[in-house]
Amino acid sequence: MSEITLAELSELLLECVGAPEEGTSLDSEEALDTPFLDFGYDSLALLQVTGLITRRHGIVLSDDAVMEAETPRLLLNMIKEAPGAGVAR
Repeated sequence: MSEITLAELSELLLECVGAPEEGTSLDSEEALDTPFLDFGYDSLALLQVTGLITRRHGIVLSDDAVMEAETPRLLLNMIKEAPGAGVAR
């Protein structure tokens, strides 16, 4: 399995909870350090998307860890370092 990219994270968020706030986008390098709240994604949205990541990729993150991931960069780093990351499924 390849690591989850910002583009894939954006697609998963769209699938789980819908599009980001109008005028915002997860399609740029600047988005990596933009707080999820600026996109309109709260902690419940992140829990939904990490649940989908667990089901599809076998990568498990604790709820506490997810709550600490305030930006896409932090969440992607947690996913990359989580148990099951990089394991082919």
